[in-house]
Amino acid sequence: MSLIESAPAADRPGAEDIVGTAEAGPAALRGGLLRTGGFVLGLLLGLASAPLIVRHLGDAGFGRYSAVLAVVAIVAGLTEGGVNTVALRELAAITDRAERDRAMRDLLGLRLLLSCGGILLAVGFVVVAGYGVSLTEGALLAGLGMLFAVTQSLLATVLQSRLRFGWMTLIELIRQVLITGLIVALVLLDAGVVSFLAASIPGGIVALAMTVALVKDETTLRPSFNPRHWGALLRETVIFALAVAVNTLYLRVTLVIMTLLATAEQTGYFAISFRVMEVLVTVPLLLIGSAFPIVARAARSDKERFAFAAGRMFELSVYVGALGALCLMLLAPFAVEVLTGSSEHPSVVVLQIQSLAIAPSFVAVAATYMLLGMRRHRETLFANCLSLALAVILAIVLIPPFEADGAAAAAVIAELALAISSTWLLVRANGPGMPYSSLAVALVAAACGYSAGAFADFHPLVDSAIAGMVFLVVLRVLGRFPPEVRDILRGLRSSGAPVG
Repeated sequence: MSLIESAPAADRPGAEDIVGTAEAGPAALRGGLLRTGGFVLGLLLGLASAPLIVRHLGDAGFGRYSAVLAVVAIVAGLTEGGVNTVALRELAAITDRAERDRAMRDLLGLRLLLSCGGILLAVGFVVVAGYGVSLTEGALLAGLGMLFAVTQSLLATVLQSRLRFGWMTLIELIRQVLITGLIVALVLLDAGVVSFLAASIPGGIVALAMTVALVKDETTLRPSFNPRHWGALLRETVIFALAVAVNTLYLRVTLVIMTLLATAEQTGYFAISFRVMEVLVTVPLLLIGSAFPIVARAARSDKERFAFAAGRMFELSVYVGALGALCLMLLAPFAVEVLTGSSEHPSVVVLQIQSLAIAPSFVAVAATYMLLGMRRHRETLFANCLSLALAVILAIVLIPPFEADGAAAAAVIAELALAISSTWLLVRANGPGMPYSSLAVALVAAACGYSAGAFADFHPLVDSAIAGMVFLVVLRVLGRFPPEVRDILRGLRSSGAPVG
């Protein structure tokens, strides 16, 4: 039996509320694939601009550009407050319109306050760190782009809570098209780092306007600035908010430490690898996050369904993560060549090391969403704090002797620690058992796939395709090919709610 078959039959409560019905599983799975497909299209668009930025700014300039973006992203995480994820969880469970509107008003007000505070913190850090006047201006502009983006993403939770993934995908694609077009124009105009840091603003404004038009009849757009309501909200979510902040830190703290302990060139090498990884770690959030409304409701009202879904999510995340790491390791020379113009650039080895983080990243995301569905916020915080501590300690120890390679190794170990600790805490918290045998199966399949791809020794794209096919064949031979994927490939997902 597959995950999408686990949803019990139920009367459909309304055209928009399908989360608790048998249609939810297929809709979430299709939606996750749709969003991932849209993400891939956006990634292809980004490939048109990323090499231009790298070559236009040079290794050192791109390192400074990436460092400012990392600071803004870290501060955004510190001030995120867990608002979006908590909003999605609550909107998926609340059916009363008045109660939903009250929650959204408080969330919007809190979101705006936290984001504005985050912008001030980012600019303040850049000033104190001595990045210079131009990068301080760039941090302010990047912060404004972040403000539009996070506000849009909060409103988009209304669409996601109703499994309306088609519109979400379209909006994300349009934003990426605008950002890509602006970056190309800036390169042609020989613009500096500051202009590139402002490139997200127009796309963010357009995406926000489109989302407002779609949800204005389903939710309120008026923020509420009531500290008493915020206090009640934060008392429930403060621990998870800290976990989100720590997660954002450990993902990017290595790059910031590079700017302090390594040369500008070595920081640029790691920044190129980090840029690829930063894009790819979004994939598990899209695939697994699409099923979160179902997980959240099942954790509250259907423990048997939750246990089954958790086991399937774990196994799928193991296989997909291993396949992703395998393909990226073989694709690293091509990816770096696209960005830098050379397949022998020093960042190739850095990316190959860091590609190993893809596998535990999928497992960590799956376990984190399940913990959140169970409202186990303390466990989530502990796992992320452990990973942050390891990332900082290992970065300080490994960067001076090994430079960019050491930074990549520190990032991989921190991601692995997060996956292990999150899964252990999930099971320990009276959670579901996990099919750990899938780990051994994934290792065997990945080893066979890598051997085949490395032996082929054609173009990296061809080698990666061969490795991926061998990986899937091994899963099939061992009888562990995911039934969800099998059903989709057979075209059995003809029923269910639309994803748009």
